[in-house]
Amino acid sequence: MSYLKHQMVKMRNWSNEGEEYIHAYFAEPTRIRSPRPEFVQFHVGMVIKHKTLGYSGVIIGWDVEARGPEEWLKQKYPPERQHVRKSPHYRILVNKFNNIGLSTAYVSEESLKVITGYEVIHPDLKVYFSKYDGAKYIMHPWLKQIYPHD
Repeated sequence: MSYLKHQMVKMRNWSNEGEEYIHAYFAEPTRIRSPRPEFVQFHVGMVIKHKTLGYSGVIIGWDVEARGPEEWLKQKYPPERQHVRKSPHYRILVNKFNNIGLSTAYVSEESLKVITGYEVIHPDLKVYFSKYDGAKYIMHPWLKQIYPHD
């Protein structure tokens, strides 16, 4: 099993040996994201703050539009919110000092703003990133393979 595939399986993706990954929900890194669409505003490694809920975190993945089980998508995005469903969504490692009870979040682009000079504390941070440079987190090579233009 390649290192990249091993990392993806380790991160709760479902697979059958010899088959392609069959689920790719909530910005799980199951395929290389290249080319990067220009309309995807934020990058993996950016530190963000949720505009209304106020928690901070770091982006660990993105989808060009919301991807999840259809039942979840229908509940979260009723007909009047379909424009949000069709916008970029980001998987976030939530800063543990926010005390909101979330470890990760999956959030639409319109709900986020970038902040700098702010480090995130999360037990899984070292799985994705090697260091923080003061503006963003630096991806490990396996994650950079998946998001080569971030």
